[in-house]
Amino acid sequence: MMLRGLLLSLLVFAAPLSATSAKTYALVVGVDAYPYEVSLDGAVKDATDVEGALRRAGVDQISTFFDAAARKDDIRAAWTGFIDAAGEGDTIILTYAGHGAQMPELVAGDEADGLDEFLQLPGFDRSRAEETDREIIVDNELNAWFSEAETKGVHVLFVSDSCHSGGMSRAFSGKTRLAPAVTVKLPPPSEEAVSGAQVKEVQFRQVTVLAASLESQPSPEVIIGGEARGALSWSFARAVEGAADRNQDGRISRVELEDYVFANVKHQSEALQVPNFTPQVPRSQDEVVMPLTRSVVTAADQSVQKTHKPVSETGWDGKLALTVSGSQMVPENTGGSGVPYRWDAAGGVFYTPNGDVAGENISEGNVQAVVNKFILLDFLKAMASQNPGTVSLTPQKDIYAAGDRLAFDAPASGYKNMIVFNLANTGEVQLLDVQAEGTESHEFKLTDLQVVEPFGADHLIAISTNEPIDAIGAALASKNVDASTLLQLLMTRIDGTDTSVAIQPLYTRERL
Repeated sequence: MMLRGLLLSLLVFAAPLSATSAKTYALVVGVDAYPYEVSLDGAVKDATDVEGALRRAGVDQISTFFDAAARKDDIRAAWTGFIDAAGEGDTIILTYAGHGAQMPELVAGDEADGLDEFLQLPGFDRSRAEETDREIIVDNELNAWFSEAETKGVHVLFVSDSCHSGGMSRAFSGKTRLAPAVTVKLPPPSEEAVSGAQVKEVQFRQVTVLAASLESQPSPEVIIGGEARGALSWSFARAVEGAADRNQDGRISRVELEDYVFANVKHQSEALQVPNFTPQVPRSQDEVVMPLTRSVVTAADQSVQKTHKPVSETGWDGKLALTVSGSQMVPENTGGSGVPYRWDAAGGVFYTPNGDVAGENISEGNVQAVVNKFILLDFLKAMASQNPGTVSLTPQKDIYAAGDRLAFDAPASGYKNMIVFNLANTGEVQLLDVQAEGTESHEFKLTDLQVVEPFGADHLIAISTNEPIDAIGAALASKNVDASTLLQLLMTRIDGTDTSVAIQPLYTRERL
C-alpha cells in the first residue's frame, strides 16, 4: 500500500506544471519575397523554424503566413479568431520576420521622434504608398490588437525580427531587415492606427515585446549553419524547444527567456545586435511569458532526465567552408557547406561569412591556425546554444579602434570550475585564467584592456563546468597549445556535460 501510494504521488507530481485549461495560440509571419523592395534570404527560414519549434513545444493552434500569403486582412482575421477563442490566462504568440520601416507619425505628437514604425508586408509599394498602405501594420495598430487581448486577460508575446532604424560601423556583406523610410505623410490606414495611438506600452500588464535589436542598431541577416538567418528568430526557436527552460518546470519565464536570448543573439550575430525587451525590466522574477505544454519531469528527476546533447547531435560537422583568392593553396580542414569564410591570400585578409574582417596579415603559414580557430569557435557556439553563460565588454561597441580602452568581465558562476581564454585573430589560443575546484571561485576581470595591432576578430571565452579541468588547464598553459588540440580536449572532456559557455566577440580596426 505504501508503494502504491508513493507511485500515485509521483504520477501526480510528474504531470506537466502547465497542464491546466490555459491554451497557447501562435501567429507566425515570415516574408522574403518583396515585389517592390529588396527581398530577404532568411525570413521564411526563420518563420518555419519558429513554427516547428512551437509545435515541438506543444503549441498546436498555429496560423502561418509566408511570403505572398502574408496579407494584412488575413493576419488580422487570424488574430481576431484567436482573441475570440482565447480566455483569461491563455497566451497568444505573434512572431514576425521581415522588413520593418518608419514613416511620419500618423497622429501628431504621438511619437517622441515624430516617426511611427511599421511591419512591411509584400503588398506594400512605397511608390504608391497611399494606394497600398493596407499592406503595412503600424505600431499603433499593434497596440490596438494587444489591447483586445489585455481586455480579456490574455497574455501576449510579440517577437519582431525586423528593424526600423540604425546603422552599423562594421564591414558587413549581408542584408538588413530595414526597408527605406516612407517620407510622405500618409493618412491613417485604419481606425486602429488612430485609436491605438492612445494606448501606451507602459499601460500593458500582460504584453511582452521582444525586438531583434535596439533602435540605434540594424537587424542584419547573419550566417548560421551556412544559411542567412535572423539571430533573434534562431535564438527564440531554440529557447522554445526548451533550451531556455533552465529549471525544467514546463514554463519559460521572462528572466529565462531574457538570459537565453541575450546570450545567443550576441553569439550568433557576432555582437552586432542587442535584443530589446519591452518592458525593459521584468514585472516579477517569476513572470511567465510562455507555457510549454510538452511533458516535464519531476524536480527530483531533473538531474537524471536533463540531457546535454553532444555537439555532434546538433548538426555540427567540424568543417569550415572556405574560399581562397590570390593563391592556389587551400587549407586542409575545409569542406563545410553553406556561405564560406574567405581568405584573400594576396592581401592577407581573412573574412567571415558575414563580410567582417576577421584577421589581417594572414599568411600561408598561419592561415590553417585561423581556420582551426573558427572550427573551434563553431563548436563552442553549439555548446553555448544549449547552456549560455554571461560575459561582457564595456563600453559596448560593435567594433573598437586602436587605442580604445575597455574592460572584460566574466562573473563568478555556480559551477566549481572556470576557464577563461582568448581565441586571437591570428588563431592563437591565449590562457587568461583557470579556477579549479579547491581554489577560491571569483569573478574574473580585465579592467584596462587597450586595442593594439594586429586587428581583426578576437573571441574571449569563459567555460564553467563541474567536470575536471586540470588537463584542459595544463594544455592551455602550454606554449604549444593550438585551437585544434583544445578542440579535441573539450570534445573528450566536457562535450555533452552540464557545461556553460560564454563568448564575447571583440572586433578591432585601425583608428580612422
